Order: sequence, then structure tokens, then C-alpha cells
Amino acid sequence: MPAEDSPQNSVRHWQECTSVYDFLEQVRLRPGRWLPGGSLQHLHSILIGYRVALGVHDINEPFDFWPDGDFTYWLREQQGISGSLSWAAGIERATPADSTPVEEFFRLLAQFRQVGRRRREDEAGA
Repeated sequence: MPAEDSPQNSVRHWQECTSVYDFLEQVRLRPGRWLPGGSLQHLHSILIGYRVALGVHDINEPFDFWPDGDFTYWLREQQGISGSLSWAAGIERATPADSTPVEEFFRLLAQFRQVGRRRREDEAGA
């Protein structure tokens, strides 16, 4: 996740977001605004709508949150989290008692992004 003093770590209007990860940072900063009751099912629905809008507007942006996307695959392979309904349901079921599903999602998302960053760096160096 961004450093505390990072410009990305500030609340902005959703229309200023330039990627799904930029949007997710805004959700992380204000989860109560975006996720009624702290439900990851709401986040899942928002992200599916985000992806549909990309398609409607013919915008080519990587999207890791489809049921067969990289995030879902990583959750299953690296974290042992799976679910027949969605990655959101899997995370909600696997959330430890000392956390919330939203906190757990953002913790896992940070790990997923770090693994992806290292993989891209390794590929660039090869």
C-alpha cells in the first residue's frame, strides 16, 4: 500500500481515479462510504460494474478481479481461499476473528500487488 505521505494516500473524487487500483485506494481510505455494512459482496459488485464500464467504453485496462482473474487464482493458490460464489465470499469466510472482511481484503490485495510487482521486476531483469 502507499506510504503514509504518498500523494496517492489522499481522498479524491472517484472521477479522478486512473485505474482500478487507484479506485480501490479510495475505497480503502473511506470504506464506509463505498461498502455499506462492510460487505465485500458490495465491493465485488462495484468492481464487476467497473469492468463492464471498461468494456462499454472500449478501455483496455488489466482487470484481476473476474472469477477466473489473477487475484482469484492467487487467493486459491497462495492463500488457500476459494469459493464457488466469488473471491469476496471466500475472503469473508476466511477472515480471522481479529479482523474484518474489508481489512482482510486490503491486506491480501497489498500482498497480491507486491507479488505482482516482484514478478514484473524479475521479468524486466531477465
